[in-house]
Amino acid sequence: MSVTSASLLGRLHENTDPTAWQRLVELYSPLIRGWLRKHSVQDSDADDLVQEVLTVVLRRFPDFKHNQRAGAFRAWLRSITLNCTRDFWKANRIRPKAAGGTEFGAILDQTADPDNPLSQAWDREHDLHVTRKLLEMIEPQFTAKSWEAFRRLALEGAAADQVAKELGLTVNAVFIAKSRVLSKLREEAAGLIETNE
Repeated sequence: MSVTSASLLGRLHENTDPTAWQRLVELYSPLIRGWLRKHSVQDSDADDLVQEVLTVVLRRFPDFKHNQRAGAFRAWLRSITLNCTRDFWKANRIRPKAAGGTEFGAILDQTADPDNPLSQAWDREHDLHVTRKLLEMIEPQFTAKSWEAFRRLALEGAAADQVAKELGLTVNAVFIAKSRVLSKLREEAAGLIETNE
């Protein structure tokens, strides 16, 4: 008996969810495009590169094995993005002006080094972006009151008794709403967002 994975990565590996690839594209296209634009890649080149990166991810995904180390997928995606960008750049298909006069190739090399601040910035941007996008994607699965209770308590840091009073809920119901949303977020994010903690 096979168990269907709740995580996006699991559904992609199992090929059980026809919308999983679309969700991956929706999740990662803006992140990759934003990173490229930040490093002075023109919009048309960025669009071509995003398509190239996602094509490589699709082609190579069956070979991706999560090694259970924090950030494995994030590092794999970063590597593909950098390699595609480097190939695109070396073929003179893009001619970005790197910020501060730094050579574009040096930026790519620095971003590939996990101990470099540029690489660490990629990781932070990835995790924030993916968390925001996954929250947008799962919001419709909750009632408006449950979502508002989660938002006020978890995202805004409001006191549970205050949220309960504002929404006409019990304090327990507020905590349950928060717990259910966070549980769904963890399910979706498994393998995508990980920390060393």
